[in-house]
Amino acid sequence: MKPPELIFYPKSHSKTHNFHPTPFLFVAIVFLLQIPKAISSIAAQIPLEYVKRCNDVVPASTAEPSALSSSSSISHDLDFKIGYYTGGDSIFSQLNPATDVLKSATFHARFSQDYLDSNKNRIHKVNGKLVLQTPKSFAISSPGGGVLNPRRGLRRTFRIRGPKIPSVVDREMQRFSLGGFWSESTGRLCMIGSGMSNGNAGKFRTFNVVLKLNYSTTFNVSGSLISGVLQSLDSEHSSSYFEPVSLLGVRSFGNYEFSLVDNGQESSCLSEGENLDVSKANGGLCSVNVHRRIRFGLDYEKDCDQDNCSSIIRDVKDAPSIMFFRQTKCVDEGKMLILLDFRNSSSISAFFPFDPNTTLIAEGAWDEKKNGVCGVACRVLNFRDSLNGASVGECSIKFSLRYPKVFSLRNRDSIVGKIWSDKSKDDPSYFDMIRLRSVWEVSPGLKNVPGLRYEYTEVASARKIYVSKNVAEHKGKTYPNGDSIDMRFEMLLIDSEGEAAWGVANPLFVGDQPYKYQPYGLLSMSNVSADHLSNNDGRLLNISYEISYSYRSSDGRILDRGFVISSEGIYDRHSGVLCMVGCSQLQVRYKNHSSIKNDSLDCDILVTAQFSPLNSAEKYRVKGTIKSTRIKSDPRYFGPISLSSKSFYAGQAKESIWRMDLEITMVLVSNTLACLFVGLQLFHVKKHSEVLPFISVLMLIVLTLGHMIPLLLNFEALFVPNHNQQQNAFLQSGGWLEVNEIIVRAVTMVAFLLQFRLLQLTWSERQSYESLKGLWEAERKVLYISLPLYLTGVLIAWFVHLWKNTHQTPFLQPRQRRLPFKNNFYQQSSFWSDLKSYGGSVVDGFLLPQIVFNMFSNSNKNALAASFYLGTTLVRLLPHAYDLYRAHSFSGYLDLSYIYANHKMDLYSTAWDIIIPSGGLLFSIFISLQQRFGGQCLLPKRFRTDAVYEKVSVDNSEELQGESVQKNFYSL
Repeated sequence: MKPPELIFYPKSHSKTHNFHPTPFLFVAIVFLLQIPKAISSIAAQIPLEYVKRCNDVVPASTAEPSALSSSSSISHDLDFKIGYYTGGDSIFSQLNPATDVLKSATFHARFSQDYLDSNKNRIHKVNGKLVLQTPKSFAISSPGGGVLNPRRGLRRTFRIRGPKIPSVVDREMQRFSLGGFWSESTGRLCMIGSGMSNGNAGKFRTFNVVLKLNYSTTFNVSGSLISGVLQSLDSEHSSSYFEPVSLLGVRSFGNYEFSLVDNGQESSCLSEGENLDVSKANGGLCSVNVHRRIRFGLDYEKDCDQDNCSSIIRDVKDAPSIMFFRQTKCVDEGKMLILLDFRNSSSISAFFPFDPNTTLIAEGAWDEKKNGVCGVACRVLNFRDSLNGASVGECSIKFSLRYPKVFSLRNRDSIVGKIWSDKSKDDPSYFDMIRLRSVWEVSPGLKNVPGLRYEYTEVASARKIYVSKNVAEHKGKTYPNGDSIDMRFEMLLIDSEGEAAWGVANPLFVGDQPYKYQPYGLLSMSNVSADHLSNNDGRLLNISYEISYSYRSSDGRILDRGFVISSEGIYDRHSGVLCMVGCSQLQVRYKNHSSIKNDSLDCDILVTAQFSPLNSAEKYRVKGTIKSTRIKSDPRYFGPISLSSKSFYAGQAKESIWRMDLEITMVLVSNTLACLFVGLQLFHVKKHSEVLPFISVLMLIVLTLGHMIPLLLNFEALFVPNHNQQQNAFLQSGGWLEVNEIIVRAVTMVAFLLQFRLLQLTWSERQSYESLKGLWEAERKVLYISLPLYLTGVLIAWFVHLWKNTHQTPFLQPRQRRLPFKNNFYQQSSFWSDLKSYGGSVVDGFLLPQIVFNMFSNSNKNALAASFYLGTTLVRLLPHAYDLYRAHSFSGYLDLSYIYANHKMDLYSTAWDIIIPSGGLLFSIFISLQQRFGGQCLLPKRFRTDAVYEKVSVDNSEELQGESVQKNFYSL
């Protein structure tokens, strides 16, 4: 192969490589332009305020981000869902929060980037949200239950065991959005951010804050606390400034190292009774108490009236009567990280009441031999001067929990146990052994645990009472099955003094099987056969209940909390009769604590109830009584308490959903037809322009208002969805119902605009010709006659409203008007609601002004198209026909779900559903006769007058001009 030749060119003929500077200048300019952008980007990522406030805590990193491999595994370690704080009262509008409901704090972090500093220490860039919550201030009842009041039922001379109904306490919440850095090597976090609050004067305030948190580098019980401070960055003279807030949280561990329950510590378990092996539950042991706070009553073994009780909590005036249990972490080996909180009041909301003064941090482990949980608890120390110094120590407290296998009327504790001190009696930290008793319904993990059973002890007594009533079988009627969801119901209770309370009745066992529809998903009874539900009498079924109720004020706040009656008896499946013997557990009050004793039961209570048949139209689903069988002179006697429920049967609920879908369709069809009929009238007046002045303006105003008022009352539905959560929860409809409401109102808007267009054309045509002033005089006479009629109707509606709310509502006498809930079935109807119903009836008679107008004007014009007045009459009258059909074809008390033929928008009853359609059809006949034989054809001949209204003739040019103007008026 011939090598390439090297060719040399003379200098004069050499190839010159010309340099073009333009691309290089362009690149340089772009590079220079990026420098300020990069600087500003760094400044945006690391604000100057962070450098000023946080650089000494966690230096901001500007290094290149590294991989996020470690972030996902440890980001959860920064969170705390259970926290406590002090200070910061000026952040909230309530400056004097209730003292027996604790403040709470939560923090959630999310890593965005990882960095390696010069010492190869990992720095994490973190975004987070801090939430502080405080209760609004109001009086709460004394600890342990009801107020002692000899005038009220079960509250005569004793206290009933704590609440089963969750206590709802109004809380204020402040959220702070934050960003900053966390050092993995030092465990320190520093973030800056802001939050917003609605202050005392109703003005929004923005808080600029810095958050500093300290995390332990150990992953055992000693490193389970997170301490820190939230400080204001605003000027001390600013309204947004607040004093520093100290924080203390319980760490959400990703990789926790158990240390207290190792090395044989679990041998401290106490064994007694027949217990369930809950490790065989679905999901294992960790599913038993997960994400639940379990409330235990404390039973002190000593009589504290004679010997002061040694308290598990130091420096408290009253020994605690309640212990709250919260499992925060559980592993497959049966080991748990637990929080135990002790206090002398059960008036706590759904939040776990974490307080370093009263909370213990514990570890527990499952003992397979003794079928129990054994644990060791530690105190929180060194927090009184500053929360930053809080630590965990003094791990000398032992506890043991077990799950009884057998339940009965007098033993319904799903978890029982003991807690004691491992110190000597001479030690200041020593306390006597305390028994623990949980409540039945708070153990959601007991699903399908084999061996769980119930022993009936008072069924014979209940059967005797049932037989004495001589209950007959109701042939042709069907009542709820004992294992159906219909056996659980909410209820209104009225005691012998006329006071109202709200409660719920939950079946526990049906026959020998757990009830499958527990309120918190407690137990599941799958594949329950008829054999399981049968007993000696196929008609009667053994059943046990838990009845809980509380008295509340008019604004829904709980006055007395947690009145509970445990009951068992029989249910007649053929007549819907429930007959049970009940027990209320009494709480004994000592000098410095309250306690629950085994013998503190009042079982002289009789509970009877009558269920209504399925698919019946009865107003009440359940009616019954709770009464004491003691003599009146007995201090534990209480007067009869009536109970009633208007809640739905499951079949009625499904039927109501189907009916509402039908009614939504009917509303859409009805409004679409209204648009069509108004459109046909506009087409009619365009084709016959001479009839426009002979349409009653008052009639058109009534029709226009009939479309406009519903839009004004529900205008927000066009843009904002309806947030009636209670209704949506019942309907299981999600957002589909709101979408349909928007469509309905959009069609109503179209009908309103078309009706308004017709009114505008009529008004303009009347104003255009001076020769038609006689028609205005006739319109004025129509107003003189119609207006007094309408006002008389308003007065009648007012008197009916007063009579209805004074004489026909037995629950709404003056003593009962402080009912415990706003969205209930027993509320008084407002006059505005009655006025809207009357307004709907005025629109039903929309043809009345036109009939009167035709009489005074003696018009013989076909002012209204037959399709308009007949079609609109049909649209207005069909809801009344449907209401008659609905009343006789659908069961239950379902007025909350009315959409079509809504009782709040018109007069509906059997009488009105006959009177209004008859009147509407009669008005249509009158209009037809008037337009055929003259407006005064309905009057006797001696009252008739001749009156003809015609346009005055003008010259041709003006007439042509008038015709041109008319065409413009009649065009759409």
